Amino acid sequence: MKRAGWWLASLGVVAAAVYGWQLVTAAGLVSPVFVPSPQRVWSALQRGIQTGALTNYTLQTVVHMFWGWFAASCAAIALGSIIGMSPTIRAYLQPSLELMRPLPASATIPIFTLALGLNDGLVLSVIAFGAVWPTLLSTIYGFESVDERHYEVAAALGMSRFDIVRKIALPSALPDILAGMRVSVTIALILTIVCEMIAGVGGLGQWILNAGRTFRADNLFAGIFVLGLLGLISTNLIVGAERYMLRWKQT
Repeated sequence: MKRAGWWLASLGVVAAAVYGWQLVTAAGLVSPVFVPSPQRVWSALQRGIQTGALTNYTLQTVVHMFWGWFAASCAAIALGSIIGMSPTIRAYLQPSLELMRPLPASATIPIFTLALGLNDGLVLSVIAFGAVWPTLLSTIYGFESVDERHYEVAAALGMSRFDIVRKIALPSALPDILAGMRVSVTIALILTIVCEMIAGVGGLGQWILNAGRTFRADNLFAGIFVLGLLGLISTNLIVGAERYMLRWKQT
């Protein structure tokens, strides 16, 4: 009931914002060239879906975002678990990680462009580089924070290294890993749009850029709406998976 109440409150805020938007545009306080009415945006959204153009662009963005995020998550969990469980490796790699972590992913676009060209490889590489850090650092912290006494008990029981990771380290680090993945999926979506605008490989980034260049504000706002919807869906999918995988913590 409490969660349903929050959803109703959120919908109320959205409805109030759309109503205010309608009042502003109907009163002519803003130019329709730059800020279309909600009806025009809704019509553009319907038109884009009916023709299939907006649907195709959206699917391209989903593919770019998912594979970039998936590659980043796999690399982050594998590398983070190794670094987190080994103080020696952590001591060697920590300075390099701290040097690379603050680099904006957008600053690597020229490097990847020179290496890969303006194509899907560029998009996926930049997304993976930017999205890897939250999950990597969370994974390192999660494995590093496992109580040493758990390892001592596992050693006394004669557990193999694989079983120690699977039955002790990974479950203990899982909350931190999932929290990092939840942050990284948002970063992946942002970088997807940026790279699609630059590389010209389709997707919502290209849709929004083309709409802005041709002064099609209705298409532009429709693309932004779909983009926000994608962010909402992807975040809630991660949160749902997190609740399911960590249900043992609630019992």
